[in-house]
Amino acid sequence: VSQSRYRAMTQFRLSHPQEAIKLLDEALLFDSLNYNAYIKRGFVKGSVGNYQGELSDYNTVLKFDSTHVQAYLSRGSAYSKLKKYDLAMNDFNKVLMFDAGNYEAYNNRGFVKKALGDFDGACRDWTYSKKMGNQEAIIILKNNHCK
Repeated sequence: VSQSRYRAMTQFRLSHPQEAIKLLDEALLFDSLNYNAYIKRGFVKGSVGNYQGELSDYNTVLKFDSTHVQAYLSRGSAYSKLKKYDLAMNDFNKVLMFDAGNYEAYNNRGFVKKALGDFDGACRDWTYSKKMGNQEAIIILKNNHCK
């Protein structure tokens, strides 16, 4: 099963997302509780604009494991792409409830706050992310003129 996941992500990197999805489908036939395969398949589906399929894969993981941080983080990102900011905010908050040091959740939640007009809150989240050692946050803070 891990071979299929590895081959699938290789296909994705080679710009063959449909082949990657097919390989992940096969992996899930052998192990329907392979959370990593669902996460990866959701990511690939989202990359080709299949946002409902992406959300479905993350929801499947959360149905079996309601504390799966990566599923909440990925679903929050999908909701952000769909401009469903309240749902995205809920997911990023759950990530931080389970993993208070998750700088990616702070980054992503910052972008949601910015989209909702909470510029100060966005800058605070990006600052937390920077304090956790996230180098990307330095650029985000500068590009958004945060003090």
